[in-house]
Amino acid sequence: MMSKYTIGTTMIAVLLLAQPAQGEPKPRDADGFSPMFNGENLDGWKTTGNWVLEDGGIVTLRPRPGEEGWQRYDAYLMTDRKYTDFVIDLEFKIGKGGNSGVFFRVDDPLNPVDTGIEVQILDTHGKKDPGHHDCGGVIRTAAPSKNMAKPAGEWNRYIITSQDGQLTVVLNGEQIIDLRFDESAMKDRPEIGYIGFQDEAKRVWYRNVRIKELGAETPVPK
Repeated sequence: MMSKYTIGTTMIAVLLLAQPAQGEPKPRDADGFSPMFNGENLDGWKTTGNWVLEDGGIVTLRPRPGEEGWQRYDAYLMTDRKYTDFVIDLEFKIGKGGNSGVFFRVDDPLNPVDTGIEVQILDTHGKKDPGHHDCGGVIRTAAPSKNMAKPAGEWNRYIITSQDGQLTVVLNGEQIIDLRFDESAMKDRPEIGYIGFQDEAKRVWYRNVRIKELGAETPVPK
């Protein structure tokens, strides 16, 4: 007969084994999405910027004193592997005058602007006739069909789908982008690339960042 102590320690061991190890991604949910951050640290990502993990699984940028500008490419928060077709579902928040961006299909992490695609994040709530550089636009490529950006300080939700050469972007429940890569200014971008977030040396917050891969996982070439 097992003692109460033996039973207790056995149950604890089973519970510990059932928990994912710290630093490991959580499993896919019922919709096939996986979290892009593990909730413990920034494993799986690379950056020299001051990106930190806050309570509630929020990833935020806290610019250091003296940091400014958008050409500090190594300060962008970039995945350490490449992706092909996918759906990204995330929430973001910026402060007054905030500026960031979601990058994907990036060939060179040290030159994401010229070798990748950016869906803009910018404090342009209420602006009439938004252009490609306003929130929801695809930089150098396409303006959002409608300004769906919320006021600074409020959470927004992006659903970005890149599949079979087609890009769709939904912002706060409204589809605002629908384009073919081969018919756009981004036709020279690679079909596979890194995913990242821009460091504009301005506060930005991301949460509930999930991805559903629509093709086979492709490891980063060594």
